[in-house]
Amino acid sequence: MGLITGLLTLPVAPVRGVVWVAEKLQDAAERELHDPHVLRTQLAVINQELEAGDITIEEFEREEERLLDRLHAVRADRVASDRR
Repeated sequence: MGLITGLLTLPVAPVRGVVWVAEKLQDAAERELHDPHVLRTQLAVINQELEAGDITIEEFEREEERLLDRLHAVRADRVASDRR
């Protein structure tokens, strides 16, 4: 980047910084969303909540189904990528 370009784009430098941080946060969120260990931990937590009476069986089943669907999708994606 030349001196003139640097001076002309200086006012948008904070925007570029915010965009970079947002991209890093998105990457971290996607990794966590697709991490089987995190999904299994969440399953264990809702199981404990059910046993403690903090949630109803309907809430447990709904959340368990959502988490298991995500876990199966992650496994299917890994199998598909291993075949390539």
